[in-house]
Amino acid sequence: MIYLDAAATTPVRREAIEAMWPYLTGEFGNPSSSHGLGESAAAALLAARQSVAAVLNCRPGEVVFTSGGTEADNLAVKGIALARRAEDPLRTRVLVSAVEHPAVAESAAYLARVHGFTIDTLPVDDQGLVQSDRFAQLLGPDVALASVMYANNEVGTVQPIAELAAMARGRGVPFHTDAVQAAGWLTLDTAALGVDALSLSGHKVGAPKGVGVLYLRNRIAAEPLIHGGGQERGARSGTENVAFAVALATALALAEAERPERAERVKALRDQFIAAVLQQVPGAVLTGPRSRRLPSIASFCFPGSSGESVLLELERRSIACSSGSACAAGADEPSAVLTAMGVPSDVAQTAVRFSFDGGISAADLDRAGEAVADVVAGLGRLRSS
Repeated sequence: MIYLDAAATTPVRREAIEAMWPYLTGEFGNPSSSHGLGESAAAALLAARQSVAAVLNCRPGEVVFTSGGTEADNLAVKGIALARRAEDPLRTRVLVSAVEHPAVAESAAYLARVHGFTIDTLPVDDQGLVQSDRFAQLLGPDVALASVMYANNEVGTVQPIAELAAMARGRGVPFHTDAVQAAGWLTLDTAALGVDALSLSGHKVGAPKGVGVLYLRNRIAAEPLIHGGGQERGARSGTENVAFAVALATALALAEAERPERAERVKALRDQFIAAVLQQVPGAVLTGPRSRRLPSIASFCFPGSSGESVLLELERRSIACSSGSACAAGADEPSAVLTAMGVPSDVAQTAVRFSFDGGISAADLDRAGEAVADVVAGLGRLRSS
């Protein structure tokens, strides 16, 4: 099978499995225990935290391990907004972009529904980009938090995060970015990006599913979602998952080390694949920008076809891809990301996303491009017969 759904998940790296194995077997101690096994677990957890901090260019104490990107987004959006309003009751607005992952969008909706916050949705242009001038207009003394994703999980659009974060900081507004898709492809240097909070998910970079990270800048308060023993410096209670934290740190460090060469190589292959599909499939529409996108995502609409039918036919040819976010799989509604970009609903329902890992080859993408052309043409003949 040619696997073109890496934005949904990636295979676990052997190095991550080998690094975590001791903490699933002999080194099973609770890192909060004071005996030898506990101290060994605590040392491994600290080393993992330091490794992640090196990639993020932050202090180890600013790294919070979570159960995944979704929890990290929830903790950032809910936690920071609630803490900010507790400090200043006038801060009752939250800004989020129209193309956020559901983990951010639904967290914001919760704040409105349960806690009475006002949610301002930042519009995007037809490439999926937030407009800086509109963002600046919406910033104000009543904003508790702004959250704009680094790179979109459906169309790959890369936002001007450093610019937006600088605007927010100038107005005293905490700024969070969901960087789940950016890991392994774009810099995660939090100092250069200027963000106050940043979310990651382990299974996008070769760690197991079920572990993530929230970078939370010192002096940025966040109300915990999970209360208990005060682990993770009070931000996230519960006995830490040492083995998975070690696996994430290992996979993330490897992804960062490989990033420069891999990103350039996959970007070139992505561009060749986009050109081939647009040339071979009459009417195909590229969604998102041609250049300001992740190296790893090429997404199209095939007007007049059915996105689900295209997926099924490609799977019969041993090509795995998706119609968009895995977190929205099975939904009858068109993609909220595409409709926010102005794509008509009937066209949005023909979307197909191809996303690549670092091992993708030119031969794989040549075969995939030919299969796409054959499938779409075949479905067109069925409709006209």
